[in-house]
Amino acid sequence: MKTIDFNAEASLYLGRDWRTALEQGSRRFPSAAKAIRFALEEVPPVSLHGARMIVDGRSYSPRDLQKLYGDRAYPLHRKADRDAILIEPFND
Repeated sequence: MKTIDFNAEASLYLGRDWRTALEQGSRRFPSAAKAIRFALEEVPPVSLHGARMIVDGRSYSPRDLQKLYGDRAYPLHRKADRDAILIEPFND
């Protein structure tokens, strides 16, 4: 997986598919860590299927978001159990 600066600004696109996410536009976050937390703790799972997060010009898929949220380097407190994160499968 790509490396990431969890403190870098992030744009998060959400939707049932990429086209819908793109049409709805992005939400800006002061850090990638906060964007990841929002996506995995607040967003309905259906809206993650078309999700993409852009950080420093790199694109991260829904599966990438799950892996980053579960990574030991993730800097924020998690609502979810780290070992239960990869339950919802995503097709990248």
